[in-house]
Amino acid sequence: MPRETGRKLIAQNKRARHDYFIEDTYEAGLVLTGTEVKSLRAGKANLTDGYASMQDGEAWLINVYIPEYSQGTWTNHAARRTRKLLLHRKEIGKLQATLRERGLTLIPLSLYFKDGRAKIEIGVGRGKKDYDKRQTLLEKQANREMARAMSNATAKAAVKAVRRRGGR
Repeated sequence: MPRETGRKLIAQNKRARHDYFIEDTYEAGLVLTGTEVKSLRAGKANLTDGYASMQDGEAWLINVYIPEYSQGTWTNHAARRTRKLLLHRKEIGKLQATLRERGLTLIPLSLYFKDGRAKIEIGVGRGKKDYDKRQTLLEKQANREMARAMSNATAKAAVKAVRRRGGR
């Protein structure tokens, strides 16, 4: 059987980019049990309430929901258990140094399989205030309107060009 290649997205935390300014991202491996992997392969996970923390020089993923495997037996895992993150020693040192700064936290951004191995993208984030969220939404809305106006302008120009050439 050929090895799995590429990247397959399982879950994404869209709320994190809305609630936090993401300053830096890291890719980490996960220590999982067999039923957790099978549940992830079925495409089930939820990152919205999750966060990561550093304890005793190790990184831990807390409160991420991976549902119990439907065909699992007594060996099934707890859905919201604490899971260890696999990072290089230098990355752990960097993260510990940045997290000492007030107001920063580690947030899971996406969970995916990369070449058959479960990986999680975690971001170092600073919480947004309400007015920051409103400002971000206004910027998105302005960009959407600008793109819509540009596409309308190009469509009108194309129609004029066709008419000039003797089309409809």
